[in-house]
Amino acid sequence: MIAGIVVTAATTGRLLDPYSHARLIELTAMTGLIAVLVTVLALAGLERVDEIHASDAPEPASTFRERLRETWADDEARLFTVFIFLSMLAYATQDLILEPFGGLLFGLTPGETTQLSGTQHAGILIGMVLVGSAGILPAGRTPWVLKAFTLVGCLGSATALGALALSASLAPHWPLALNVALLGFFNGMFTIAAIGAMMNLAGASRERGGGAREGIRMGVWGAAQAIAFGLGGFAGTVAVDVTRAVTGSTSFAFATVFSLEAVLFIVSAVIALKITMPGQRGGSASRAPASAMLQPAE
Repeated sequence: MIAGIVVTAATTGRLLDPYSHARLIELTAMTGLIAVLVTVLALAGLERVDEIHASDAPEPASTFRERLRETWADDEARLFTVFIFLSMLAYATQDLILEPFGGLLFGLTPGETTQLSGTQHAGILIGMVLVGSAGILPAGRTPWVLKAFTLVGCLGSATALGALALSASLAPHWPLALNVALLGFFNGMFTIAAIGAMMNLAGASRERGGGAREGIRMGVWGAAQAIAFGLGGFAGTVAVDVTRAVTGSTSFAFATVFSLEAVLFIVSAVIALKITMPGQRGGSASRAPASAMLQPAE
C-alpha cells in the first residue's frame, strides 16, 4: 500500500506540472483506472464457490455484543484501544493539510506538493522496513523491541511535527522535504511496531485462559484506527480553516494544528509505556498469539 502511494505520488507529481485542471482530471482518471485493474487482478480466483462450505462454520458461542463487552472490560484491551485511537488521530490529522501547507507557505506548485506527499510515504516505507527487520530478533526480546520502537516512533513523530510547527514561521527558509521525510520515517516506525503489539496483545486472553478473543480484539482496534483516521483528516482541515478565519494568520493556523498533533503523539507515548506486552509477564509465549490466530476458535 505504502509503496503504491510512493510510486503514484512521485509519478503524478512530475506529470502534473505545468498544472492545469484538464491535466489533473486526466491523471486522476488514469490513476483510478490503473487502481481498478490492479484490484481486479488481486481478486481474480481469490474465492471459488465450490470451496465455500457454510455448514463448516462453527456456531458462535456468544453474541457479538457479549464479546464486545468482555473486550472493553479488559483493562489492557481498553488501554490499547485508546492508544490506537489517539496515535492514529495524530497520524492522520496532517494527512490533508500537508500539501496545502507546502503550497501556501513554501510556494510549491501542485506537482511539487504531490511529490512532497510521496517523500513522506517513502519515509514511512523505510521506517516500516526497519522495524519489520527487527522481527528476526529472538522471540524473548520482541516485546521489549516493539515497545521501544513504538515509543521512539511516537516521540520522533512529535518532534518532527514540532519542527513543522516551527517551520510555519520560518517559511520558505526551512528544509521542508527533509522534515517531512523524517516525519514519515517515525510514522512508519510507530505504525509497524503498533501492529506487532496488536498481534501479540490479540491473543493475551487465550494465554490467560480466557478463550479465543483474537477476532473481536482485532475488530475493535481496527475500528478505532479507522474512526481516528477519518476523523483526523476531517478535523485537521476544519481546524486550519477555523483558526485562519479567527486569527487571519495562515502560519499560525498550521503551527497550531501541527503542535496539537505533537501533543497527541506525546500522550500516546505515555499510554504505550503503561501497556504490558504478553512476553513481559514472565512467560515465553510472546509469539503464541500469532500461531493462535491460525487456529479455529472453539
